[in-house]
Parts: sequence; structure tokens; C-alpha cells
Amino acid sequence: MSLAVETISLTKRYGRKVALDGLNLQVEEGSIFGLLGPNGAGKTTTIKLITGLRKPTTGKIILFGEDISRLPNQAGRDLGYLSERPSFYGWMTAREYLSFVGSFGRMPGRELRMRVDYLLNLVSLHRVREPIRSFSRGMRQRLGIAQALINNPKLLVLDEPASALDPLGRKELLETIKALRGGVTILLSTHILSDAETVCDYVCILHQGKMLAQESVSSLRTRYSGRKIELETTPENEEFLLKLRRAEWVEDLKKDGGILTLKVRDVSRAEIEIPSLLSEFSLPLKKMEEKEPTLEEIFLEVLKEEDAGA
Repeated sequence: MSLAVETISLTKRYGRKVALDGLNLQVEEGSIFGLLGPNGAGKTTTIKLITGLRKPTTGKIILFGEDISRLPNQAGRDLGYLSERPSFYGWMTAREYLSFVGSFGRMPGRELRMRVDYLLNLVSLHRVREPIRSFSRGMRQRLGIAQALINNPKLLVLDEPASALDPLGRKELLETIKALRGGVTILLSTHILSDAETVCDYVCILHQGKMLAQESVSSLRTRYSGRKIELETTPENEEFLLKLRRAEWVEDLKKDGGILTLKVRDVSRAEIEIPSLLSEFSLPLKKMEEKEPTLEEIFLEVLKEEDAGA
């Protein structure tokens, strides 16, 4: 496995406050990797350390095999960065802005024009002629991604890219990020778990500066799956619901109309006993299936396990 980013015992303190506590991160080249957690979890601190905007208190940061921990200016060579609230020259068009930013690199004029054309198409701004000051927030974020990619970096770092977007803007931004999969390594921070679930291959769950989990989204789903069953029947029978709640293999039960969602300790036993219980009360079985947990549900489970072990 070739790593784009590796951190070793990465720690950042501000006085007595520990913002990041011994982070060991591994981001595989070509992947889309999500830093997940609530505000204050350490996501932005991690981003600032990796991009060279802050120096670590202790620990190492290795980008594409090179230790940049004490040489933060070296981070920019292979890295494109989009902050949560990027700034632009509002009187410029998107094309003018990308051409201006790209002119600071060493790309020949014809190659730069082709790069600008490619990026404007990539972020669906190729037909937009209006100045940037008239752009929606979603259009600005997509332009920000194009700007971060102008010099063809190997690593694209996005800090809360969709946090203030409306549903349409978020959808368009996530489609843009997905279109980049495989062409560039992407490290993004977000507290919107559904966004990470949509685009990420791997995630790191941070809480109060500590890493609670780091693995592929599919692996997390597998580890926390097999514990939820969705059942459709006639839920008006209170005796049935009471007996179901009291079953030793039922951990939790939620009712929404005719849909019952059960969190169970033993799926095999549940699948055997649910039909028997329904038959006992002469209730129909319209549907019964295992449900995959969402990333949000997994996140809550990980936090619960951490609190229990504290």
C-alpha cells in the first residue's frame, strides 16, 4: 500500500489545551479519505498541520514519503487546499480567476489554457460568464476546488467543503468530488456524516483530539452490521409489542406506523423467533430484512463504546 499521508504520534497543544493527541493517520494514495467528528474534534487542527499552516508540538507528518513536520513550506509542492470559506476577486470571471492563479506556476501558456478549460468543465462552470461576485455559495466552492487543482497536485485537502451549502449545492459539490476519485488523493474534513458516506473510501473518526477508529467505510459497515432488523406488520397489537420489547435478544425497538425497527443482539435468533411471535398473535408478516447501519449510526456506536471504556 502506497501512502499519500502518514502521521506518527501527531500532537498539537495550545497552552494546556490538547487539540490533537497522538494521531496516527494513514491515507492511501488515490483514495477519498474523510476526517469525521463534531466541532472541536480535531479535524481542522489536523488539516492545518498537514497543509503546513501550523507546526506540530510533537510527532511527524509524512507526505508521499517525505517528512515535512519541521519544513511546513515543503507541504505545498504536492498539495492543493480549499478552506471552509475561500476568498476570490469578485470582479473576475471563473476563467479569469483560474488563469490568474495558474500564472504563478510554471505551466506554459497553452498548457495553462487547456488546464483551465478542463477544470471549468470538471466543476460545471464552463458556460458561466458572470463575475464571481454573482456566484452562489455552491458555485464558489466548486470554483475553489478548481483553483486548488490548478497546478495538478497529488493531494487535495478540503476543509468542511459542504458545511454551509443548501441541498442542491451539496449534491453538486459531492458529484464533483466523486468525479475526482482515482485521479488525485482527497483528504476532507466534515461533520456531515451523510456526505462522508456518499464519497469516502476510508474514514477516521476523531473525538476530543483522539482517533477512535480508522478504516474503510465498507469495513465499518461490516463490523457494525447484523444488528438491525426492519419489520413491517400490524403494530396496533400492544401485547405483541410488549412481548417483543421484553425478548432478551431485543436491545431496542422503534415504531413508525407499520414499520418496526429492532436493534438486536442475535440476528439469527431474531429471524427464527419473530415469525413465531407474529403467528402467536395472528399478525401478518409483510416484510422482514436486515438493515445496513448508516455512517451516522456507526459514529454514535463508536462514541458509545469509547464512553463505556473510559
